[in-house]
Amino acid sequence: MQTRLQQLETFAQQQNLDAVLVTSTANVFYLTGFYCDPKERFLGLLLFSDGRKPMIICPNMEMNLARAAGWAHDINGYDDTENPFDKFPTLTSLAIEEEHVTVARLRKLTNTHRNIETTSIDNELLGMRLQKNEEEIELLQKAAHYADRAVELGVAALKEGVTELEIIQAIESGLKQEGISKMSFDPVVLFGKNAADPHGSPGTTPLKRGDAVLMDLGVYYEGYASDITRTVFFGEPSKEHQEVYDTVLAANVAGINACVVDAPIQDTDDAARSLITQAGYGEYFTHRLGHGLGIEVHEEPSMHGKNSQLLQEGMALTVEPGIYLLEDIGVRIEDDIIVTNNGPLVLTQYPKNLQIV
Repeated sequence: MQTRLQQLETFAQQQNLDAVLVTSTANVFYLTGFYCDPKERFLGLLLFSDGRKPMIICPNMEMNLARAAGWAHDINGYDDTENPFDKFPTLTSLAIEEEHVTVARLRKLTNTHRNIETTSIDNELLGMRLQKNEEEIELLQKAAHYADRAVELGVAALKEGVTELEIIQAIESGLKQEGISKMSFDPVVLFGKNAADPHGSPGTTPLKRGDAVLMDLGVYYEGYASDITRTVFFGEPSKEHQEVYDTVLAANVAGINACVVDAPIQDTDDAARSLITQAGYGEYFTHRLGHGLGIEVHEEPSMHGKNSQLLQEGMALTVEPGIYLLEDIGVRIEDDIIVTNNGPLVLTQYPKNLQIV
């Protein structure tokens, strides 16, 4: 953590700034180990260019948790009747998370500190988080293990007449019994034609023979996220549905194999998309190949067909091609991977061969 803090302090010095202000829950956690979701309240980490010790500003009710997380520097707490920006020292220049700070909060900051000028810290923070170290990769592997387990729990609960929401309940209940308290996003379980909407909403649709079952879910493990999608069949699939599945699986494998050091991201998207297009389903693959993964379930880089950014060792990514035939079927297969000098390391291990329940 100390190295990360020093990197931002050096950035402030190089940019002739008084300080850097980090306000998003994810980035405060990344830099301090303190996870805090303050809801509508303000949370901030101030890092200074002049050698002063860094400071957390947080609600009084969170101060004990910050200490328990191992934060050894200053904490300025405030109560609900106070303006948190009054807790700041006098500053004239400050880098902020422009993607996170709201207009209202920025106005409050500049009204409290009228001579302050702001610039962005976003690109610096994104660059720091792009490549994961060994400890982060181990946590991502653990999170992926529990994503695999979540799919196992979901498949085991499939039976005729069960609803999408009941499968989600079985998954979440089973994971809680194994010590997982938080999903990385609201799980998606969709039956039959419902899965033709990539981000469909689970409901009370009953499972029937011949349905495809799409499960998209993930967990947080010690602050790091996983994200897996598997599609299985409840009963024998039709010939066309099997063809759709085989095409998506081939695209998933091709996309993963293309994720090598120095490959342009657009080439990885093309590796998967071209197979789907050649099979005649190009118009039904309606989203990017994937996204970065880490403290947040969606991080940089964005794995789309116009991103010329080069992959680097330690990047954590998802590869998730899909085909969606409206009013018929949706199939998506998603894996979490790490880019390494020895090729892609696949973290999610739940089987991908066509599975009939």
